[in-house]
Amino acid sequence: MYRRTLIAVMASLLMGSTGHTAPRPDVALKQAITGTQRAPENSVRDGARHPYESLMVWGLKPRQTVIELTPGSGYWTEILAPYAKATKGTYIAGMADLANPQVSEGARKARAAFEAKYADPKKFGQIRYVNFGAQSGPLGTPGSADMVLTARNIHNWLWQPQRLDKVMADVFAVLKPGGVLAIEEHRADPRAQVGDARDGYVAVSSVVDAAVKAGLVLEVSSEVNANPKDTKDHPFGVWTLPPNRRSTADGRGSDPNFNSSKYDAIGESDRMTLRFRKPR
Repeated sequence: MYRRTLIAVMASLLMGSTGHTAPRPDVALKQAITGTQRAPENSVRDGARHPYESLMVWGLKPRQTVIELTPGSGYWTEILAPYAKATKGTYIAGMADLANPQVSEGARKARAAFEAKYADPKKFGQIRYVNFGAQSGPLGTPGSADMVLTARNIHNWLWQPQRLDKVMADVFAVLKPGGVLAIEEHRADPRAQVGDARDGYVAVSSVVDAAVKAGLVLEVSSEVNANPKDTKDHPFGVWTLPPNRRSTADGRGSDPNFNSSKYDAIGESDRMTLRFRKPR
């Protein structure tokens, strides 16, 4: 399935390349990326995460409604929320369902901390929230979102039976016809056997097959976040690499005898950058 889809995408891109002109620079997006609202620990990672180039691959435009699933500490929030504010768009964070008694205390605290961190409307506009989890309801009114973004989350969903299928179905439902699912994820060695991503690396075929099953179409597979130095055989999975720099099996504490210089030299992980579209 994945190979046939990718071949078709490559063929269409090649046939459509004649006379193609590069998109005009998005000044508002560049201002959001260089803005003082961003935390130094996030902006210092731009050399590895290529925010402008990635968002251009995904097709971000002014006035769009963008839902980000599980935004974590807010690397993308610090860019997308101010951009939405400047361009009359809407940024929605999909986070733990606080009405669900099964949600962990840690997840509750994480959402509360996130809401407090991004509460300043002068910096981030009016961020909206939607409950998102294993048993959560729809991500919004059907056909209401221009883009759904998820970055480095799919490996977590693969650990839970049927979770990825639910996410993809929910994404398909909330996207407008022609809307985009934007994905950034740690990329497994293509020779590796497809597994449950316990090391954090995900097979591209696993992502493509799940998205296609939900009705989405793979439109672009970009190498903008590729890292050929990533051997993907690290003692503590992808979390051995920056920014986590894990040195113990459970990630608690650090081993003073663990030499992380080899992994620091690799840098952040090799990642797939995919754009899927809901058919019109």
